[in-house]
Amino acid sequence: MSRLVWPAALILVALVVRAARSADPRRLDLSAELARPSGSHPFGCGEGGVDLLALSSEALLRGMALAAVVAALALAIGTSLGAWAGLRGGSTARHVQRMCDFVQAFPSFVVALGVLAAIPRPTRVHVAVVLLATAWAPFARLALSELRVVRGLQYVEAARALGAPAHRVLVRHAIPATLPVARAQLGSSASALLVADAALSFLGLGPSDGVALGALIDQGVGASLRAPHVLLVGTGALCVGALVLQAIADPKR
Repeated sequence: MSRLVWPAALILVALVVRAARSADPRRLDLSAELARPSGSHPFGCGEGGVDLLALSSEALLRGMALAAVVAALALAIGTSLGAWAGLRGGSTARHVQRMCDFVQAFPSFVVALGVLAAIPRPTRVHVAVVLLATAWAPFARLALSELRVVRGLQYVEAARALGAPAHRVLVRHAIPATLPVARAQLGSSASALLVADAALSFLGLGPSDGVALGALIDQGVGASLRAPHVLLVGTGALCVGALVLQAIADPKR
C-alpha cells in the first residue's frame, strides 16, 4: 500500500484544487491573459487568461487517469497472455514471444501518430486504445520469462499431475507468480504512458477540449519569452505526475 501513497496524495491535492477553484479550467479572461502569478491566480494565467492552477490540476488528473487505466489494462492483458503461453510452453510460447518482438520492434509513438492523425477529432478513448495496442507487450514478455521458471516448480507440477484444469493452474498459480515482476513494471509503464499522452496532445493529436498537459506545454512554448511561467507550470506538472507514477515501481516502497 505504501507504493500508492504518493499517487493518492497527488490526486487528492488535484481534487482539492478542482473543488476550490470550481470555475471551468477553460474559462477565458482576456484581461488577465498571460498574467504572472498573483494572489487570485497562484500559478498565473495562460493564453486567453485561463487560470493555470485550475487547468494544470485538471489536465494532470485526466492524464494520470488515462495512464493508470491503460497501464492496468496492459498489465491484465499482457500478464494473462504471457502466463498462459509460458504455462503451455512449446510453440505457443515461441509464437507469443515473436508477437511481443514484432510489437516492440515498431516505434509505438510513431504508430500512435499515424493512427491518430487519420482520426478527424481524436478523443481520450482513441488515445487510450492506441497506447494500449503496444503497452501490453512488455508485461507479456516479463510474464513469459517468469513462467519458464515457475512452470518447473514442484507445486505447479503437482497441481498439473493431480489433474487440475489448465485455467485453474493459470489463475491460482501461474498469474500470481508473475505479479511481483509485473507490479514493478506497472509504475514505469504508467509514467511512460503519461508522457506519451502529453506528447501526442502537444502535437495536436490529443482531445479537442484542450485540457491536457501537452496542450498546456504547447501554450508555454508559444509564450516562453513573454510568460515563461506558463511553460514552467506545464512541464512541472508533467514531471511531478511522471515521478509520482514511477514511485509505484520503486522497490524500496
